[in-house]
Amino acid sequence: MILSMTGFGATTFEDDSIKITVEIKSLNSKFMDLSLRLPRAYSSKEMLVRNQLSKELVRGKVGLNIDVQHLGEKTTSAQLNSGVVKAYYNELKTLAEEVGAPTEDLFRLATSMPSAIENKTETLSEEEWDKITSVLKDTVVKFNEFRFQEGEVLRTTLLGYIKIIRDLLTEITLQDPKRIEGIKERVNTKITEIKNDEKFDSTRFEQEMIFYIEKLDITEEKVRLSHHLDYFEEIINSDESNGKKLGFISQEIGREINTIGSKANDSVIQKSVVGMKDELEKIKEQALNIL
Repeated sequence: MILSMTGFGATTFEDDSIKITVEIKSLNSKFMDLSLRLPRAYSSKEMLVRNQLSKELVRGKVGLNIDVQHLGEKTTSAQLNSGVVKAYYNELKTLAEEVGAPTEDLFRLATSMPSAIENKTETLSEEEWDKITSVLKDTVVKFNEFRFQEGEVLRTTLLGYIKIIRDLLTEITLQDPKRIEGIKERVNTKITEIKNDEKFDSTRFEQEMIFYIEKLDITEEKVRLSHHLDYFEEIINSDESNGKKLGFISQEIGREINTIGSKANDSVIQKSVVGMKDELEKIKEQALNIL
């Protein structure tokens, strides 16, 4: 099962008194990078939400937004402090009459004085919070479903890239005997030329030939590459999503491809190696999107 690190989920709940909207978005990140936006009244719940989401969402650059609207309420978050406003107004009126100043705009002036407006403190309602947590749970489920669906697309895409690499490996395997024959012909021609040299040392020549043949042999690399491809498919089809492990396997695949390319000394095989590298770059890029 593959899960994409990119995800989205949104849920809205509404009854006669409240409307709750929860939205979760995520992008790629090596670690859990969680950003929360909660109503001020529930700021004390931030750590609770943060810990819960960190367990369920694992990692990614995640943004959570919880919006709460109270329906049918006419109250505001601020109210006039009538006693203070009256005191300001009376003092201003008395002073204006003493100095002969106009009194038409004194009420507006009184409401703008310090402490004339009093902010109400938002209070935490456990009943309301229970509704929010219920909506949050539903949103997490939708979010993970989105990740799963995106992961299935990624899995199909990555398996396609792996198949292309495997097909190119088959082409290399078919070409390898022809490559060996070509090398033998070149070596035999060279042997004929150097045997006539008076300085020819047969013992040294045998040692050099053994080293040369070992350096050109790609049998082990082909076998290891095939095993890495098998392991990649095994992990991507397993029950656990593990993008980091797929990344590590990709590195091993790349190491064998590079070695084949450096040892092959054959234009046909080099062409297949270039194709493999192209597909591997696509794999590495897409593996970054896997949880």
